[in-house]
Amino acid sequence: MNIKHPMAEVRQTKPVTHEHHAVDKAQEFWTKYRKPFSIGLLAIIAVVAAYLAYNSFIKEPNDRKAEEAIFRAEEYFRMDSLDKALNGDGVTQGLLRVISKYGSTDAGNRAQLMVGSIYLKKGDFKNAIKHLDEFSTSVDQLKARKLSLLGDAHSELGFGSNSNSEKEKAADYYKQAADQFPKDDINSPEYLFRAGYLYESMGKNKEAIDAYKRIKANYPSSQHGFEIDKYLARLGVLSDEENAK
Repeated sequence: MNIKHPMAEVRQTKPVTHEHHAVDKAQEFWTKYRKPFSIGLLAIIAVVAAYLAYNSFIKEPNDRKAEEAIFRAEEYFRMDSLDKALNGDGVTQGLLRVISKYGSTDAGNRAQLMVGSIYLKKGDFKNAIKHLDEFSTSVDQLKARKLSLLGDAHSELGFGSNSNSEKEKAADYYKQAADQFPKDDINSPEYLFRAGYLYESMGKNKEAIDAYKRIKANYPSSQHGFEIDKYLARLGVLSDEENAK
């Protein structure tokens, strides 16, 4: 007589497991979303391919051409041959041409800073501001340089037209320049001094005192730090030595 083990019946009638249910759900999900998923994946591949192609066939060649084009203009800029740096020498291109042809490259960006500086020296302050505003950088020292040149340009416009609004802009740019790279104990106190001087010229003594006090507190060993007490004194702020008398 064949007697079946009682557990055999149990094994034969075992219900569907959670694992089978999960597999069925996964298959259902894939069937439903396979097409949009494939489309999305193809879109990502297309974007990556386009980016690589742009870098290889457009950006990198343009960067090389821009660096070649700006090389001589930068030499003229360092030599202070401003007109040749700006417009070229008849053989090589000037900075304005580099900006026009390669404005989106690193060289084109550097050219904006140099052109802004040249226009500032030439007294064309509005064009200086225009090009300086176009320059961008992640380097703190260069940011400070840009902001200080903007301060110079707005300061010249302010004194030239006796415009307090331009002087306000200039003072604000100088303070930003000082804050951008505060470890610079040569230029930062200079920027603060210029801001203070502008505030004095507008009769804003409180703001001037604040700028001068920052020099006294943070840059006492700088050139302006040694003589800042006399500027504070003429605004009614006495030094510790004077108060002790």
